[in-house]
Amino acid sequence: MAQSKTRLGVSAYAICVFVFTLGSNGVRNLLGWPIFLALAVVLTVVGVIIFVREKPERFRWYRLPSPLYWFLGLAVLSIAWSQYRVESVLGVTAQIATTILAVVLAFVLTWHEVLRTLGTALRYLLGLSLAFELFVSLVIRQPLLPLGMEPPEGKIPKLLYWSRDLLFEGGPIQGLVASSVLLGFIALLGLIVFGVQLRAGLVRPFTGWLWLGIAFVTVLLTRGATVWVALVAVAAGLGLALWARRMRPEKRAPLYITAITLITAAAAATLFARDFVFGLLGKSGDLTGRVETWNKVIELAEQRPWFGWGWVSYWAPWAEPFKSLDTKAGLQVMSAHNAWLDVWLQLGIVGVLAFLPLVALTIWRVWFRAVDAPRVGFGPALPYATSALWPYLVMIALVVQSLTESRLLIEGNWVLLVLLAVKSRVDFQVPSQDAEPTKLPWRRVPIPRDTGTIDIKR
Repeated sequence: MAQSKTRLGVSAYAICVFVFTLGSNGVRNLLGWPIFLALAVVLTVVGVIIFVREKPERFRWYRLPSPLYWFLGLAVLSIAWSQYRVESVLGVTAQIATTILAVVLAFVLTWHEVLRTLGTALRYLLGLSLAFELFVSLVIRQPLLPLGMEPPEGKIPKLLYWSRDLLFEGGPIQGLVASSVLLGFIALLGLIVFGVQLRAGLVRPFTGWLWLGIAFVTVLLTRGATVWVALVAVAAGLGLALWARRMRPEKRAPLYITAITLITAAAAATLFARDFVFGLLGKSGDLTGRVETWNKVIELAEQRPWFGWGWVSYWAPWAEPFKSLDTKAGLQVMSAHNAWLDVWLQLGIVGVLAFLPLVALTIWRVWFRAVDAPRVGFGPALPYATSALWPYLVMIALVVQSLTESRLLIEGNWVLLVLLAVKSRVDFQVPSQDAEPTKLPWRRVPIPRDTGTIDIKR
């Protein structure tokens, strides 16, 4: 019973971390910055306590991914040459605290517990976001500013609204996170996680289809072009993984050639036919002003190309050079809207060279976890587990979003990146289908050693 209570507490903590980091904008809008920061400290301290009490046997400092040390170490060192030293200290502190949360989850949770708690957190975020938008449309009946915010004089910029009361107009809705882009990405994560859980039998069919439908409706209501692009990329990645599962490793050359061709074609379309591609999605080719922001960030980064201006995570709009860098709709821009440009701006080319291996090696590991056949010793291959796919699909979504948003470097997306980077490094056993903790009353699993089947009862 004590062990059961312990796992329940760890799972509840993990759900709180995912909700807090992925839904951070909603927490700040509801409770304000002081309480948000206090909760962040509490979660970090509780995480350290859980880690010490759990004493994970696999933990060794040297087993963490080396690029993670390179990146964080460079961020700490950048305080020395930062042009906004106080802000850099705060940004580095927040980065390390967020990393601690991810490392704790990676070591105290199993892969299935990560999937289950992440799925629960996404259900809370999507369900509460739709309930919030429904409340605004039925009760408030007008756009809503964050609690405690005084309306500015003159016309209020749309970006300031917590909700713009557009649910019954077909969106774009912003949900608890106050951003259609962020809510759309949460819904995309929901499509991945709920789809895997449904196909693997980890949830009951009614629950699985219900939340899969809610996630898809949310994607429609957010009306984000970049989310649809990421969804297409995830679907293509899924197709490649399923194709790879049907081939022996030494026969996968055609698959890799196809993947390289698809990536090259997508990059060419983005560079040379951006207006046409995004026009099909009803969006302009400048990606809502992002191209102009990118040009300004590149100009600034070129002034300090190798080591950057100093790490800050969130941009500090009161400090130079961010104060006069760019504005949109009367508000200062808070990020480069591209994680890679943001790393270049803040940590220079050296920072990019540290960050790139962290992402690339994580994709490499979760790819093979998704497509390699599970085995026990030197025995025959076991049936593939559907749940082996979700880390790989989530990494595709994170990388695609990083091209138009900087969220990969902060809060929930950074937690997911570090969690997958660490866990795929230290817990690399490929799961088999018969190890999945199915919620279905029974499931027939083929046995590779003969032509029969067995019933796995739970």
